[in-house]
Amino acid sequence: MDPSTSVDDYIQTFYVGQHESRRALPVTEPVLRQAQDCNYDMLTTPITTPHFHSRVLALLSNHLSELGSDDAVQSSRQIPAPLIPALSPVDTPLTPADVISQLLAVASPWIDLCSPDPLIYNISRQVLELEIAYAAFCGIGNVIVPGPKLHHRNIHGGGLTQYARAIQDALAAGNYLQIHIMLSIIDHPDTDNDEEMGSLVPFAREECLGETLEDRPRKADIFGTWDAWNLIRTVCKYNARLFVGLSLPRHLPAFPIVSRWHSEPLRLLSLTAHSFLRNPKGYPVLSKAHQTLISMYMRIRNPPWILLCDVGPIPGLDNSEDRIPMADGFLSPSATADAAQSPTPAEASHTQLQLGSRKTKDPTPHLSYIRNLQRKQPSRTSLERLGAGYQDYLQAPLQPLTDNLESITYEVFEKDPIKYDWYERAIARALSDWAEQEKPVSSPHGRVVVAVVGAGRGPLVTRALRAAEAVGVEIELWAVEKNPNAYVLLQRHNEEDWENRVTVVKSDMRAWKGPWRQDVRPSPPSLRSYTSSVDAPAPYIPQPGHTPIDILISELLGSFADNELSPECLDGITHLLNPEHGISIPASYTAHLTPIAAPRLHADIAARGHSDPTASETPYVVMLHAIDYLSTNLSGPSAPPKSPGEMPNSSDFPLNTHAPSTVTPPTTSMPNVHKAWEFTHTPSLSPPEFPIVNRHNERHARLTFRTRDRGVCHGLAGYFETVLYPGVELSTNPVTMEQKSPGMISWFPIFFPLRTPLYIPDHSEIDVTIFRQTDDRKVWYEWMVESFGWNLMIGGEKRRVRLGASELMTSWKGGCMM
Repeated sequence: MDPSTSVDDYIQTFYVGQHESRRALPVTEPVLRQAQDCNYDMLTTPITTPHFHSRVLALLSNHLSELGSDDAVQSSRQIPAPLIPALSPVDTPLTPADVISQLLAVASPWIDLCSPDPLIYNISRQVLELEIAYAAFCGIGNVIVPGPKLHHRNIHGGGLTQYARAIQDALAAGNYLQIHIMLSIIDHPDTDNDEEMGSLVPFAREECLGETLEDRPRKADIFGTWDAWNLIRTVCKYNARLFVGLSLPRHLPAFPIVSRWHSEPLRLLSLTAHSFLRNPKGYPVLSKAHQTLISMYMRIRNPPWILLCDVGPIPGLDNSEDRIPMADGFLSPSATADAAQSPTPAEASHTQLQLGSRKTKDPTPHLSYIRNLQRKQPSRTSLERLGAGYQDYLQAPLQPLTDNLESITYEVFEKDPIKYDWYERAIARALSDWAEQEKPVSSPHGRVVVAVVGAGRGPLVTRALRAAEAVGVEIELWAVEKNPNAYVLLQRHNEEDWENRVTVVKSDMRAWKGPWRQDVRPSPPSLRSYTSSVDAPAPYIPQPGHTPIDILISELLGSFADNELSPECLDGITHLLNPEHGISIPASYTAHLTPIAAPRLHADIAARGHSDPTASETPYVVMLHAIDYLSTNLSGPSAPPKSPGEMPNSSDFPLNTHAPSTVTPPTTSMPNVHKAWEFTHTPSLSPPEFPIVNRHNERHARLTFRTRDRGVCHGLAGYFETVLYPGVELSTNPVTMEQKSPGMISWFPIFFPLRTPLYIPDHSEIDVTIFRQTDDRKVWYEWMVESFGWNLMIGGEKRRVRLGASELMTSWKGGCMM
């Protein structure tokens, strides 16, 4: 490997499969090997054969004929649906073999589990049960099930519950099967047709379909298929083995639905030949919007597979002369294994002649384009590189007052260059302003007294020394740390790195009495005096005492600003600040919230709930990635697309809430994030009382968020903003982060989960109520989400109506101990 190559320069791996709707041959080991040599990673296979399909159609036709031939008396009796006999060898191409693990099994696309006709539903369900049972027996790991048919004449979505029930049974039948529901990206009636040859849909009886409504408008619903998926996975209780696959059309819909699917457990992206455009040379390419979508989805922690559907057969299966050792692009595993076997000179010459004769025609142009797209994926951002492995990974917040952190925990914090650069900038500005304004100092030696409390391994100490040198202001520096292990390291740093310019103190900051010295001269008693020699007899004899702090520096903020008890910690030390000119860095901070859809996090928390009863009541620190903001502002048209196949550089999706389009300007969306509360830190004239009373640190907020599109609220995303010093701010708020502290990774957001997800209709409002509670021993949060709509009353008055509400969640059991 080139030593200059780092793991940060890795190329995203695309797993690409090939699907043929009418695959004629069974997928044997030679077929799979040839597909891998052509650079495919996997193949699909039907579970049953056309013979089985014909047998089911014949059984159904005979049954319908029997029903039609009966007289009125006979037809009034309930005639049971026919039973489909067990599979025979001619009914399926599958058999247990080594290649099974690299195959995606496809359930019959001609069944209709949503049919309003109980007979068709019954037969469809029997077919699925037989196929799932046999696929599980053979060792298949992944089964693709065609999505529900949402339109039956004038009935829309009427059979979704029975479809979901069938999927739930399928998951129970195959304990190790992963089921992928293949859906269109939006619900468009024109694409929900019955073109599948031999479909059971036309066999539905008229009396089950209802009346036909003439000239009924057929409108697209961009959230229609997502709504269907939401019902299916809700019935299946967010089963971890249930995934969704998306069929991508040539024209992509609006960005909101693209973002919504990004938050779901997406496993397959299906591309047909119709999904591709043709560039001026006649080669298939994807539009800029498709490229952007793929780049976006491929950054998910577990990226989806790409399935090329009906783009041509595997080269070389019918004619051995057409066999190719590999396609252009990345080697498949089998091709890599073969590369170790060097060909003879004659074989190499023959291969070159074969390749030369086909140089002008790529036998797998769609695959070659996808491999080329793989190579040209945008580089990862610094946030993506440093946060690799943490995407959507739930972590319990720290308990810094009761636990002593390990060195590796400190090391993670210290990897963020932005935070410490901004701290150094704030310290430098504070020192510079102090000198320019000629403020009096608290040190008897004429130096500014600076204290770093909660010093950890000392990164802020180093930055304070550096800032003082940069602005030419002399400081007296104190480092306070309660962790006995970190205290040892601070002493070593002081000897080896800081030239003994720092006074290191082992103490809880709340118990520390301030900078201590032998030669403190007493001051006359006053409200602003903090010396301990007030009662010293005259003449004055120097004795030990404490002096105020001019600049107090801390890094106690949590993901929600105050969730790691920064207010409580600083309450115990701000009385030591210089009463007239004392500065706290940070000076203030605010907590912010927005409701989100996070189905993956909800499923993870639900799974933890089996062993941890408080799992759904714990606020988690998590690098939010596969989520969707429920309340957003759409803004900012970007540059129009230039030419087919151009690589993306920003979000590029048309804004059209009714139907696919390619002419509306693309947009990006930003979440509506509202401030919940604020804490400020200024000099306090009195030390904290004992016993400690913490009621002044309680907070309460009620926030309203407007939504445009329907969705499901799984919880709240929490962020913070802080003013370190006027003009220097840090932010994890996605709305302001790029302006205030771009690239900062020290803090991940916090997630307040809901035990039961709350459905949010279109054009509704979300009310969030949150409390910061304390009982003087610990601090915890309570939160609740409500949805509201509007009713038009008689007389034209609009009334706000509550549509639903979550339970009041509380983290009392896992509160942060003071």
